Amino acid sequence: MRFDVVLPSVLFMVSAASLLLYVRYERRIRILFGGQRLRAREAVIMVLAMGLMITITAFIPQQAIMVLFLFSYSAILYLFAYLTASKWYLAVLAPALFIFLYIFYWNVHLSNFFAIVFAISISLYLGSALTWKYIAVFVPLLTLLDLVQVLGTGLMGKVAEKLITLQLPAMISVTAFPSDMKVALGLGDVFLAGILAIQSTQKYGRKFGLLSIVAITVIFSLFWIIQINLQVRYLPATVPITGGWLVAMIAKQIRGKELKKKY
Repeated sequence: MRFDVVLPSVLFMVSAASLLLYVRYERRIRILFGGQRLRAREAVIMVLAMGLMITITAFIPQQAIMVLFLFSYSAILYLFAYLTASKWYLAVLAPALFIFLYIFYWNVHLSNFFAIVFAISISLYLGSALTWKYIAVFVPLLTLLDLVQVLGTGLMGKVAEKLITLQLPAMISVTAFPSDMKVALGLGDVFLAGILAIQSTQKYGRKFGLLSIVAITVIFSLFWIIQINLQVRYLPATVPITGGWLVAMIAKQIRGKELKKKY
C-alpha cells in the first residue's frame, strides 16, 4: 500500500500559518477592509462566480489565462505586503518582484513559495470577512461545485492542466514520501482549510482552531491514501477538508453537551 506524509503536512503547516498570522494581524485586517462582513446570500453569488470562472478558464487561450492570473495574483500580493509592511511604496515591490521572477527566473520552488503566500493571503482576507451564516451556505455549495467540476464536467482537470503548463502558482507541488511521485494540491483546497480554521478560531478560540486543522489533516490524509492507491488523477479535495472540519465541529458539540450534563 502506498501512502504520503508530505502533502498532508503541507496542508497542515499552511493552514496553521494562516491561523497564526490571522491572530497576529486580526486588528489590522479589519481596519484594512473597514470591518465589512459578507452576507449569507453573497455566498451563492461567489460560488456561482467561481464556477463561471472555472468554465471560462477551461476554454480561453493560455495567454489570456496568464494575464488574468498574473493581474489577480499581483493585486492579492500587494494587499498582503501592505498588511505586513503598512507602506504602499514597500508593498508595491512585492508584485513587481513576483512578475519579474515569473518572466525571467521561474522554477517550482518559487512557484510553491508564491502559491503558499497567495493561499495564506486569501485565507486571511476571506476568513476575517465571513460570518457563520456565510460559511453555512458557502462551504456546502463550494464542495458541491468541486464535485461537479471534478467528477462531473471534468473542467477542473482541464484548468489544472493549463495552469501546470503555464507554471502559474495555482497549486503546491511536492514529491510524495515514502511514495516517490510528484503530487500537488490546488490553492482553493488550501485556502478553504485556512478559512475554516480562522472561522473556528473566531467562534471558539485559537486552541480549537488548531484542533480543527488537525482533524482536517487527518481526514484529508485518509482520503489521500485512498486516492493514490486507486491511482485516480483528480478527486475533489474539498470533500475531506470539509469533512474533517465537520468532525471537529461535531466533536466540539458533543463535548460541550457532556460538560453541561456533568455540571
